[in-house]
Amino acid sequence: MKRISLPSIAEISLKTKGTLFDTLDMDILEVEDCRIEFSMFVNSKHLAPNHYLHGGAVVSLADSACGVGALSHLPIGALGFTTIELKTNFLGTITTGKLRCIATPHHLGRTTQVWDAEVTEYESDKTIAIFRCTQMVLWPK
Repeated sequence: MKRISLPSIAEISLKTKGTLFDTLDMDILEVEDCRIEFSMFVNSKHLAPNHYLHGGAVVSLADSACGVGALSHLPIGALGFTTIELKTNFLGTITTGKLRCIATPHHLGRTTQVWDAEVTEYESDKTIAIFRCTQMVLWPK
């Protein structure tokens, strides 16, 4: 199946200005065929009231990386995508430092895409969460 060409980091960064991506200080490190890598420095705004990493911040990082992956791997003629399911298993936490998220496709179909992501602590590579989402490819009516 033919796909659109991969967007550059600069093109994606323009689209993220003023969004949750910006608010949480996510950085795009790599956009490659079948591999997207993001990072995010953790500070107090990423913590829950118990002062541990907020699950929503982790999910936002993983979902954003997978979303860029889905957008970057749409079939030619598709309008976009929307998330129809996501799941996260939390396996660890941090209170400061940097997170890395690597997203890879499990399935790149004409009507759906399934993306997996692993969120790790940047320095130690300790797994913080594993994430999977299903994206519905949107087509013109």
